[in-house]
Formats: sequence, structure tokens, C-alpha cells
Amino acid sequence: MNLFVAGLPYDLDDAELEEIFEKFGKIISAKVSMDRETGKSRGFGFVEMANEAEAREAIENLNGISLGKKPMVVKAAEDKPKGSSGFRKPGFDNNRRRY
Repeated sequence: MNLFVAGLPYDLDDAELEEIFEKFGKIISAKVSMDRETGKSRGFGFVEMANEAEAREAIENLNGISLGKKPMVVKAAEDKPKGSSGFRKPGFDNNRRRY
């Protein structure tokens, strides 16, 4: 089960994120989202846990606790819509060719 984790301290790394969640079960991956331009944390990340029951226990126990200045938000990650390329300007057809 994939979990979305927000409210992370900006100095937290992948290993520390994994350490927080491994108390609840087997971790497949733990990744803090980094800004491409600055290389600094964006304050959120994703944790993939092998067992859904363990992931739900992690949500119950970790959601709302503070690791720094703000409380963490821990919830099931929402699936990205298929075919989404990201940015879309309203009223602009991104698929239209320009010559």
C-alpha cells in the first residue's frame, strides 16, 4: 500500500523516513520528494508498505504527530490519473500542433 506523507521536516532524508515507518511493518520503499532545481526537500514523501493492515496501523499512529514545526499528514496515496502529463493551461489544447 502506498502512503502519502506531508509535513516532514525539510532536513529529513529517505533513510529517516523509512526508520519512522518500519516500526509498523515491512517497508518496500520510502522516498522524500526533492525539488529538482534546488535539490532540497519539498516537505513531503511517499512510503510503500508491503502489508495493507500494517500501513493502516501506521496511518492511525503517525497521522497528526509532530516531527518538527507542523503535524504530519499520513494517508493512503491517491493514484495519479492515467495519461496525465501534468501541466495543462485552462482553455489550451496541449495536443494541438504548432507550425
